[in-house]
Amino acid sequence: MNTACRTSFSFLLQRFFTERLMNQRNVSFHTIACYRDTFRLLLEFIHRQKHRVPSQLTWEDFDAPLIGAFLDHCERDRHNVARTRNLRLTAIRSFFRYVSFEEPAQVARIQHILAIPNKRQPRRLIGFVTRPEVEALLAAPDQRTWSGRRDHTFLLLAVQTGLRLSEVTGLRRQDVILGIGAHVYCLGKGRKERRTPLAKRTVDVLRSWLREPPRGRDDIVFPNARGGRLSADGAQYLLAKHLATARQSCPSLREKRVTLHVLRHTTAMSLLQGGVDTSSIALWLGHESPATTHIYLDANLALKEQILDKIGTLDGTKTGRYRPEDPVLKFLKSL
Repeated sequence: MNTACRTSFSFLLQRFFTERLMNQRNVSFHTIACYRDTFRLLLEFIHRQKHRVPSQLTWEDFDAPLIGAFLDHCERDRHNVARTRNLRLTAIRSFFRYVSFEEPAQVARIQHILAIPNKRQPRRLIGFVTRPEVEALLAAPDQRTWSGRRDHTFLLLAVQTGLRLSEVTGLRRQDVILGIGAHVYCLGKGRKERRTPLAKRTVDVLRSWLREPPRGRDDIVFPNARGGRLSADGAQYLLAKHLATARQSCPSLREKRVTLHVLRHTTAMSLLQGGVDTSSIALWLGHESPATTHIYLDANLALKEQILDKIGTLDGTKTGRYRPEDPVLKFLKSL
């Protein structure tokens, strides 16, 4: 293969995925899927703009205005939020950094693309559910059926351990240890190994579930009805189904948007309210940095009220949360 072919866009894009991401960096399947979808959308966009198929593209077809137009298209036409837009830009930057080493002649063009900034996004308070809401959700599955017992075990494990969706659906039977030091093992985000301890209630439910006759691949903890691995869509469906039931007995759930990631937030909030420090919570959840866990401090109103009760006013008197004066006392004072 001649030098021109070895530095062409199509050749380096394939090498980026097979050599850089898969072989050298050994990134997860989810990262591969995210980057793949980004470039599929980008190439479709370029085809509509320039009427050129991907295999015919050259480096002259790429510049910062084109990438900027693609990102605007993602927001405007595909209704992507700023976070998704920034993830697309991260994938594009990663590829062009790789290209800058493989094709130095394109460095000037690449620098303009790498200089495209992330879009700032509002930092919202995280959502979580309370203990009564969790119990209503866990009571929703009909445990007289196979799927109901699976769903109950799935939801209990998710909310007790705080595992990510992919970590729960990817669990194998050999990853579940129910003896002394009961825990689940998972290979989490960034290929970091993690062991999460199990509460007695979770151990009892898991032990009962694992006695069920296996379906399909017998190493999958939570199979779908056909015996395959439960998909992300399948997991979201079962949550939505039982959430609808739980809302009938727990009206406060009607006001909340509950996803499987919200259950992970719920685990973190339970630990925080139990007095666990943020560094330990970060270790529990598999966060890269304890700073990531600070979002739970922002959302914990009860903790902030405790802080308020510990501080004093400027004149040295102790203060607490404002509560309106009783109307009867207010009336008597006015006489």
